[in-house]
Amino acid sequence: MIHMKTFKSIYICGIVRILLSSCSDFLELNPKGTLADEQLDAPEYVKKMVIAAYALVENDNVQMLPWLFSDLRSGDAYKGGGGPSDMAFAHSIEVANTLRVNDSEVARKWERTYYAISRANNALARINKLSEEEYPKKLIRAAEMRFVRSHHYFELKRLFKHIVWVDETMTDDEILETSNRQYTDLELWDKIIEDFRYAAEQLPVFNEDIGRANTSSAKAYLAKTLLYAAYEQDEKHNVIQINKEKLQEVVSLVDQLEGHYELVSDYADNFRWETENGPESVFAVQSSHDDDTDFGRLNMTSALSYPMADGYGCCGMHIPSQELVNAFKTDPETGLPLFNSFNQVGDDILYAEDLYGRTVDPRLLHTVAIVGLPYKYKAGHIVDMTFPREGGIYYGPFLSIKETVVYDCPCFKQARWYYASSLNRDIIRYDDALLWKAEALIELGGAANLSDARQIINRIRERAAQSTALLIDADGNPLADANIFKVGLYQQEFRSQDEAREALRWERRLEMAMESSRGFDLVRWGIAAETLNAYYATESIRREHLRTAHFTKNKDEYFPIPYKEINFSRGLYKQNPGWE
Repeated sequence: MIHMKTFKSIYICGIVRILLSSCSDFLELNPKGTLADEQLDAPEYVKKMVIAAYALVENDNVQMLPWLFSDLRSGDAYKGGGGPSDMAFAHSIEVANTLRVNDSEVARKWERTYYAISRANNALARINKLSEEEYPKKLIRAAEMRFVRSHHYFELKRLFKHIVWVDETMTDDEILETSNRQYTDLELWDKIIEDFRYAAEQLPVFNEDIGRANTSSAKAYLAKTLLYAAYEQDEKHNVIQINKEKLQEVVSLVDQLEGHYELVSDYADNFRWETENGPESVFAVQSSHDDDTDFGRLNMTSALSYPMADGYGCCGMHIPSQELVNAFKTDPETGLPLFNSFNQVGDDILYAEDLYGRTVDPRLLHTVAIVGLPYKYKAGHIVDMTFPREGGIYYGPFLSIKETVVYDCPCFKQARWYYASSLNRDIIRYDDALLWKAEALIELGGAANLSDARQIINRIRERAAQSTALLIDADGNPLADANIFKVGLYQQEFRSQDEAREALRWERRLEMAMESSRGFDLVRWGIAAETLNAYYATESIRREHLRTAHFTKNKDEYFPIPYKEINFSRGLYKQNPGWE
């Protein structure tokens, strides 16, 4: 996304005619003037409207954070903060069984995402009015807007399943008469696929600004969408078929990314401000901190994740679960995951001293801040019990660190009562794409495909094993010297699809941990209910706030269509199963 310094935020709110709640932040400013609607069709304003659409690729309200809607439904994370009543709607998402159809924050997620879609549609409609002579980049910008639009539709589809498709050609009256059941589940996926396919065909290999979509990022998003669409569901969200043709295209598209992207040598570099926009980043939200605006275009996805310690101050949320931490344990002989014995109550990794005498995957310490070790690689800045909110009473001693920076980073800034940074957030990385390919190969089946999938998984694990250079103990000594890291490769061919699936799904959990992915993975695979209820059964022994948690199959896989949206539509919209 192009930095907001390109034009003033008040300009967007005043003239684009998109009703955004985020505009209220700027209402104290006096408008510089107004423009008639037809004046916005001029190329110089269309350019700015394209930028305005990019600006909402990340909805920057702290109650709309991606992790709230996925990580809390995955077994990877607790809400955190000051107990269940702190952001109570997020607690309801975490425990599943207290969420209601009239939840205002779920409704706000729906609304704000449609605001973002309306920006892309508005820009696209005006682009279509211009000739290529008037607007030489017409085809490229139109492709970008279709990419941006379907980025938002993809997110809505994963959350609500049955959504309303609105494009730039529709009149207000047509929109009012459009149901969220106008298209079937598969037809909606096809609409999103069509946008990304168009973008992949029309966008250049190199676009002129970092953050703009290009043909490779469009191919990657197309592959991601095809993978989700391949898992065909019935009306009650059961996976009934896996589309092999779509999986074949996933493999082909990821192969086409080879040479454009590569794995960085150290996993840590994907989460450091100093090394952002590296060769592994396929599509990322571009953030800024010093751009002539009051607060900059900060990455607010981290605003609630910082410690309570000096230098930060707020808010101790998005906390790694004990099960996730334990999942990084490895067999001391083979270095492979402890699939069956990793999560025994009483054998938990809690503090730094619990790491010694066992072996773990180093990705643990790139994902989780642990008491007794440096915070985010900073020598001398040791995590203690002042870092977790309330001393860890409710949610334990851990903190999430992929999305955060240390307090002395030039990118770190206070934004009113929150703290955030200009660290970019990757929406798609190459490691993620490689794992899509491995997943597709496994579901396609056959010895050759399973072998190729094993090689991809080993490639990811090999990089993990080498990612120890920044990991030090409290005295600044390399943790690698303590022999606690051991990541082995799968030396033998997988004997079955089930064995390969287990390895792939475990690898996705470790590689993408705390990045708002796993909850959606579980729904795609059709195993959300059994996985989460097993998690609740064990994790509730450790954490009181989970004692009554329960995930209802054929209901909780998706959020309810907001009750007020159904009312606004005069009953035209239909509720998701189980939420009626």
